[in-house]
Amino acid sequence: MSEPLKKAYGYLARFESPKAVYQAAMKVRDRGFKRWDVYSPFPIHGMDDAMGLSRSKIPWVVFFGGMAGTATGILLQYLTQVVIYPTIVQAKPANIFTIPAFFPVIFELTILLSAFTTLFSLLGFTRLPYMNHPLFTSAQFKKATDDGLFIAIEAVDGEFHEEETRTFLEEIGGQDIELVEDEV
Repeated sequence: MSEPLKKAYGYLARFESPKAVYQAAMKVRDRGFKRWDVYSPFPIHGMDDAMGLSRSKIPWVVFFGGMAGTATGILLQYLTQVVIYPTIVQAKPANIFTIPAFFPVIFELTILLSAFTTLFSLLGFTRLPYMNHPLFTSAQFKKATDDGLFIAIEAVDGEFHEEETRTFLEEIGGQDIELVEDEV
């Protein structure tokens, strides 16, 4: 049986303390890497700033999803109850002035489309579902949920060069540096 083809996923480096991984994250950010991440079993205060992460785009996507729900609710009820099939309730015709009667449906569609937009944009931004992450093949990465602090730099990053990246991780205090491979 032949060996499966493999390609480099990237380097995984372990760090001794939260302070060490925090300072290393700032150095990785300053070096210009774009495709990398920090793995820790607990949140580290200020890590987003150390990594140079920008504000999430999800609130804007959810806002526009909610507005689409609002517009859909208004159009759906106005077209069906005023234009296509005029409804008369308690001797009063439905028109633009009876729009408060449409509020429950508008509210429900706003919430529904906001929820769907949240779910699908989150899946899209996080690139899920991802059934098997290459880092799960690393034996030392199992400590990431217990007491391990790691930085992983992906090989698809434009700044990634196999030897230079390994040397850089050693210089910033990385230990047990491992080249993680992914099956093609």
